[in-house]
Amino acid sequence: MPDVTTLGTRLVRGRCWLRSHPYAFDAALALAVLISMVAGSFVDPHGGPDGPTFGTRSPQPAGVLLMVAGAAALVLRRTRPLGVLAFTGAVTFAELVAGDPPAPVAMSVVIALYTVAARTDRPTTWRVGLLTMTVLTGAAMLFGPTPWYSQENLGIFAWSGMAAAGGDAVRSRRAFVDAIRERAERAERTRDEEARRRVAEERLRIARDLHDVVAHHIALVNVQAGVAAHVMDKRPDQAKEALAHVREASRSALGELRATVGLLRQSGDPEAPTEPAPGLAVVDELLATFRHAGLPVELARTDHDTQLPAAVDLAAYRIIQEALTNVRKHAGPDARAEVSVVRVGRTIEVTVLDDGSAPGPVPHRAEPADGGGHGLLGMRERVTALGGALTAGPRYGGGFRVQAILPLTAHTGEST
Repeated sequence: MPDVTTLGTRLVRGRCWLRSHPYAFDAALALAVLISMVAGSFVDPHGGPDGPTFGTRSPQPAGVLLMVAGAAALVLRRTRPLGVLAFTGAVTFAELVAGDPPAPVAMSVVIALYTVAARTDRPTTWRVGLLTMTVLTGAAMLFGPTPWYSQENLGIFAWSGMAAAGGDAVRSRRAFVDAIRERAERAERTRDEEARRRVAEERLRIARDLHDVVAHHIALVNVQAGVAAHVMDKRPDQAKEALAHVREASRSALGELRATVGLLRQSGDPEAPTEPAPGLAVVDELLATFRHAGLPVELARTDHDTQLPAAVDLAAYRIIQEALTNVRKHAGPDARAEVSVVRVGRTIEVTVLDDGSAPGPVPHRAEPADGGGHGLLGMRERVTALGGALTAGPRYGGGFRVQAILPLTAHTGEST
């Protein structure tokens, strides 16, 4: 026997299927209404002293034809609600005037009136609902086989009124839910835009702080170094004093840079390392760590005689590191990787390929869309900051490809 979770899953799937196939639902509804009307036509509400009886009367062929026509029209109730209401109303009116014994064709007009109320506005519902109630109730009272005050006639009035009221209530609730959803989405967009704006302002402020720190101290270092070079031979004491000023200015610049960049660190982040920043000179050691972790990696290089700017060298190293980390995490246990570093004119091309065969989409195969998985985004920002370009995407036949094209002259003015 299926458990509650399985049953709930099936119900959700069934509801989604019905929403995506509205004509199938309306056809099933029309069939159910037809069956109900045919069954009701065999009931005689005054058949016996104890109440209604079943099977003591049967519908006429004309009544069956009217019931089939009224039910069939309900298949188009979503696309043409007013037209279906007019048609079912006419069929019901004809049955009330000529039907003997009467057949419950009014059930189809009740469904059609509910649909009009649920899919139009309130003024239309009031006008159409009052017109339908008046015409059908009047026809039943004037032309029906029962007295005008009979419960069958009042039932037509009550059912049509409840259909209009129920459809209007459903429409109002849908509008209320849609308004709440739209308000929540607008608030979410506003919050995201505000967060992005604050991040951009903070980045600009930190960039200005870094510029002020570096510009001031590097200018001072440049002046004092020029003084030291000018008086080195003739006045060594003054040269030593200038060099002392250079050392003090550089120490102060490093301190202020450390304090400014420290604002970007999260709590618990490791302290800034004191060893030189890594680069392509130690890429073999980096690949060795991945090989020891179980990822086969091959390296091809044609840049051995190329002197890279420090920023470009660090960016190339970090791109290889991040790309191989993604391969290790997401490309599957049997994946292999290839790394190539090639100089092409005034650029250096860093490419990382893998033949990952992990089934289904994996996190590093697409750009992050919801704040998670910032690997590719971080690499792209790093490359863009240097004036380069980064492409990343699936390979034909399987696997993934990351390629960065970095200029040999950084934006800072450092060149080969």
